[in-house]
Amino acid sequence: MDGIAAYKENTISTASPGKLIVILYEGAINFLNQAVVELEGGNVGEKGKLIVKAMDIIVELNCCLDTDAGGEAAMSLRRLYHFMHRHLSEANAKADPRPIREVVELLKELNEGWKAISI
Repeated sequence: MDGIAAYKENTISTASPGKLIVILYEGAINFLNQAVVELEGGNVGEKGKLIVKAMDIIVELNCCLDTDAGGEAAMSLRRLYHFMHRHLSEANAKADPRPIREVVELLKELNEGWKAISI
């Protein structure tokens, strides 16, 4: 394992739950920003791979929600994650950057909130 990989692994394995959520949001945002670049460059295949990676992160965030402890806030997040997933599926199928950008803005807003309470 090289130094960068070891650093990343250590960062993730020692992060608080809130920090992990921030890392996941940032990963999804980065994948989606890259997807827009690939789409605009005509690389539809790579765009699709990047969107799927972001969708996988959103699915994981959704699966980890504790709706019993989180109540209505967790249910609202669940609905938002479902919306994002549908929007990204549409963007992928239609090769449309607009829904990707909309999801990026939502993720950025959520990420700022998590940063405020967890870092």
